[in-house]
Amino acid sequence: MTEILVQVGAEGQVPSPVRVVEHPAWPVLKNAVEQIRPWQSKDGSIDFESEGAPDPADAELAVRTVIDSVERLAPLLPHDAAYHKALVADLGRWADDGFKVPDFLDSLLAFQPAANRRDGLQHLVVFPMYTQNGNPDRNLEAVVVRMVWPAWLAELERTRYDNPLFCGITFEDFTSGYDTNSAVLFPETIAVREAPERFSWGGIFCDREAARFRRVTEAAVDILGLELPDDIRAMVGDQNRCQQAFVLWDMVHDRTHSHGDLPFDPFMIKQRQPFWMYGLEELRCDLTAFKEAVKLEADGFPQGRDVQYAILFDRMFRFPVTGERVRNYDGLGGQLLFAYLHRHDVVRWTDNTLHIDWQRAPQITNQLCAEIEKLYRDGIDRPKLVHWFKAYELVSAYLAPHPGSCWAKGPDALDLSLPPRKLVDEVLPDEFPLSMFYEALAKKLKGVIASTKGITAQSAERAAA
Repeated sequence: MTEILVQVGAEGQVPSPVRVVEHPAWPVLKNAVEQIRPWQSKDGSIDFESEGAPDPADAELAVRTVIDSVERLAPLLPHDAAYHKALVADLGRWADDGFKVPDFLDSLLAFQPAANRRDGLQHLVVFPMYTQNGNPDRNLEAVVVRMVWPAWLAELERTRYDNPLFCGITFEDFTSGYDTNSAVLFPETIAVREAPERFSWGGIFCDREAARFRRVTEAAVDILGLELPDDIRAMVGDQNRCQQAFVLWDMVHDRTHSHGDLPFDPFMIKQRQPFWMYGLEELRCDLTAFKEAVKLEADGFPQGRDVQYAILFDRMFRFPVTGERVRNYDGLGGQLLFAYLHRHDVVRWTDNTLHIDWQRAPQITNQLCAEIEKLYRDGIDRPKLVHWFKAYELVSAYLAPHPGSCWAKGPDALDLSLPPRKLVDEVLPDEFPLSMFYEALAKKLKGVIASTKGITAQSAERAAA
């Protein structure tokens, strides 16, 4: 069982040490939310004229049950008093207004987990929202989370990797939208009348990421016959150690989106670009975290070495063979990393066995990071379309494009009178198909990857037992 921490509230109150999910009001709240979710349309509203719609009185009763449960649980979490008060008001207004498209802006603005990052602090979060890599609809969701903010991480954030909005979190329990592949809690997914000027927090579930990483890595290592150094094998076998690695990786990755030589909006919000640009951006952030992890290892932080191999293994083993092959930019980044290391003789696939040069891996991985950083730096002086082609050249130097690709044929094969965003339509859904190595690996890992849907540290332990 997770250790229980007595938490001092924002106003000096000491809440009960009881875990929220062990309070009798939590299953009542969870069941009421699960009752509401199937009634909702894609935008979160409830259409009482549609087939299978509830009686309005039943919807009203279910929401009042959610409200009552939140009010019963709120005393356990005085640090979230303002949020829970606004949440009750937003839920009540949604019901009073006839369950139209929900607007939870007031409660979103009141929820400020990054302002109070204390290791072990619990939060009860209820919002109409979609879950990234999970449920695309704005259903009501309820999730209980616990903050991961150990002293060593807090000190690194304060002194080296300032990221005041980042929240490392773990699952306590959740409703159906998180019984998926989603491993984030992001404010931009929540139904609101208008987007706030800026978001003030972002949460990443390091326990799900660690559990998923461990299961897929263990299977890949077995399939590929890879011999791991003793310390890395021990890391893969240790859930808590992997969580510590992922929370550090995520914190550095997240801040990298707004650091460095950036020729474009680093988050590429509301921009239309070829998906390899998104793949390079995500890979740049991961490889920056890798580079910093090498420095941290040299400075005596044991988490530094763990982060390096979490990045290498997740990127090389899980990312390329996860999800559909339609504009799969995370998969592309993993393919590129493997191909680059293979080209530079750091990884070898010989006699149906994968070999890694553990001594040269950090140097060559950092070398790829430097090539992407140079692309970005040079891109500042280039027109957008030229930058896209230069990025394509970098990727296609290591990954074979689809033989039918117009982009692979160069500028003469495209109508350059069109604006750049229109030329994105000429990009194939799978511009850089999987190599034969990855096609074979994908078939063998398919079932393992499917089994990680909804995984948590607790469910992984139960499965292992």
